[in-house]
Amino acid sequence: MTINEEYLKNKLINNLDAFYVSVHDESDGCGAKFNVIIVSDKFVGKTLLQRHRMVNEILTEELKEIHAFSQKTLTIEQWNNINKN
Repeated sequence: MTINEEYLKNKLINNLDAFYVSVHDESDGCGAKFNVIIVSDKFVGKTLLQRHRMVNEILTEELKEIHAFSQKTLTIEQWNNINKN
């Protein structure tokens, strides 16, 4: 399986009906370390742990090959509040 930024972005957008997804490969292209930001209203009412578990469940197979995965999960309201300025 080839894991890259575009692959992860599309999978997260499709499975979380995401408003915004940013995926950054921090592993110099080997696909072993990713930093992601996911904005979705599917996170409304969920704790941080619940949000991360949702993402981890979607990427169960991929996380077997990824060595480091950092995620920031926000609702659209939280995203808008951060980006007001």
